[in-house]
Amino acid sequence: MGEPATKDRLSLEDLEATTNLRSGRKHILSILVENKAGVLTRVAGLFARRGFNIDTLTVGPTEDEQFSRITLTFDGAMHPVDQVTKQLHKLINVLKIRDLEPNDTVARELALFKVAVEGPQRAEVMQICEIFRGKVVDVTRRSVILEITGTTDKVEAFERMVRPFGLIEMMRTGEIAISRGRGET
Repeated sequence: MGEPATKDRLSLEDLEATTNLRSGRKHILSILVENKAGVLTRVAGLFARRGFNIDTLTVGPTEDEQFSRITLTFDGAMHPVDQVTKQLHKLINVLKIRDLEPNDTVARELALFKVAVEGPQRAEVMQICEIFRGKVVDVTRRSVILEITGTTDKVEAFERMVRPFGLIEMMRTGEIAISRGRGET
């Protein structure tokens, strides 16, 4: 790597080697909170103050309108899960926290892709969408919008497949997750 203010150029591999810190188990936290204004801000603020990086964050109502569930994912190598949960338990309005085990969890993500396609490429992109069990949700003369639901790996694989056609725009929700079986929520 070059020294500051030198003309040496960094290769992409050099840059990735210096910034790739992800090496631990991905943690999926399911956080049951009171459905009140400001709770999400306090949870996200706790992570920001501690210098934690949140990979995905989703929030939505539960079967009981008094409560919401926050699903949050982060890299366990960068920040130990016990440190995170201790800090979260201190927050008012946080009722229950579960670190979901990947093998006992169903996790899904929703993504929309706007892809530039014309002519014969349109049929090819639509066939890829069908293989991934996606849906075509909008069609114009020069583009299609595709909806994919599945694991993060499935969404990323679909992105790799359609990107060469001309990915105009992409939107992803982040993961939501629920534990398998009849266990506690």
